[in-house]
Amino acid sequence: GDMVLLGTYTDQPEPIFFDRTYQLGCDLGGSRSNLRTPSCCIGKARCEWACIDTQAICFDLTNTYQDELHRPAFPYKFKFKVSGCPNDCVAAIARSDCSIIGNWKDDIRIDQAAVKAYMGGELKPNAGAHSDRDWGAFDIQKEVIGLCPTECMWMEGDQLKIDNKECTRCMHCINVMPSALRPGTVTGATILCGAKAPILEGTQVQPLRLLG
Repeated sequence: GDMVLLGTYTDQPEPIFFDRTYQLGCDLGGSRSNLRTPSCCIGKARCEWACIDTQAICFDLTNTYQDELHRPAFPYKFKFKVSGCPNDCVAAIARSDCSIIGNWKDDIRIDQAAVKAYMGGELKPNAGAHSDRDWGAFDIQKEVIGLCPTECMWMEGDQLKIDNKECTRCMHCINVMPSALRPGTVTGATILCGAKAPILEGTQVQPLRLLG
């Protein structure tokens, strides 16, 4: 807000406001049934996983619905949030009424040589985030394949295979082995309206509506 009053009692703010600002022509407002300011992750500006230009989308939404930021035209406290990929770093799915999530339609790209390098210990999983790991050498079966929510991954000899039509885009395998796996190249956006879900548990993003 434009003014925050701390340390007052319930019956004091309105008289204080009336005495100090109403005479200057200022109106007393509130959150009410308007559009919240759209927000997004940093997107393609710095993130290698971004499938869409989140900042351009957020800028366009802000300009398109600028009037509705202060005039009740949307349902109660309506929120747009944009995430560049299914990692959903701004928790758009859980925190907005219309979330726009960057996504892809084709297959996850696999660098089989890098997969072998992870399995052989030449590359550190999770981009080295757990360099002090004390649970032993990297185990692709336990740390990637066995944690796939739809069990769409498996090894054939020394080759990693993915049944992409069963993939829910949870991003876990890509996050663990970023040098070996990358999102597809046919990118667009999944638009989710009206519902919320927990961030770490519950329904994952499904590519039901992909605009590209």
